[in-house]
Amino acid sequence: MKLIVFDVDGTISDSQAHILHAMSLGFEAVSAPMPGRDAVLSIVGLSLPEAVARLAPELDAATQAAIVTAYKHSYMDSRAASPAPLYPGAGDLLHRLAARDDCLLGVATGKSRRGLDALIAHHGLGGLFATRQVADNHPSKPHPAMLFEALAETGIDARDAVMIGDTSFDIDMARAAGIPSIGVSWGYHPVGELTAAGAGRIVTDFAALEAALAEFLGESA
Repeated sequence: MKLIVFDVDGTISDSQAHILHAMSLGFEAVSAPMPGRDAVLSIVGLSLPEAVARLAPELDAATQAAIVTAYKHSYMDSRAASPAPLYPGAGDLLHRLAARDDCLLGVATGKSRRGLDALIAHHGLGGLFATRQVADNHPSKPHPAMLFEALAETGIDARDAVMIGDTSFDIDMARAAGIPSIGVSWGYHPVGELTAAGAGRIVTDFAALEAALAEFLGESA
């Protein structure tokens, strides 16, 4: 049995519009200028307090906490009005993988439990994931705690798991946990950063990802 762990934002879900809007309102709430788009997207995948601390290290802890609170309220409002879409092909691939009897699926995300559950419910992904690891219960990526817990919950060894993500945080987390990784090119970090972090492979679309996972699962070409 193998374990396939997916990041969410930038990997299976294109949530950048929600993230950018919520971050702009977060900074507006404390009358501070928001960093540019590239800077904001560069921290996607981190837990929210860590992300804000990296974006605004010059602000004191109370002001950073106020940004986090305003961001959460705005993100929940945006999500309720229009949930973030899945990337084309993501849902189909997840359903095909979940139907197999030789692998389990998991999630390791910087999203909150409430945010992840809402996304899964909206897109009809309930029951597909054997383990769901979220920012509420773990240190921020790239700490490997999420992956260690996913392995423990499923009873699968690190050598029989793979982490799929779009940021260097995902790749660094996988390496720290002793798990192979696959980087995806359509997310929020440049491919060069994924390669430099040590991604075992880079894929450019969901067809290529499915082919890479077929190899991981031992299917011959």
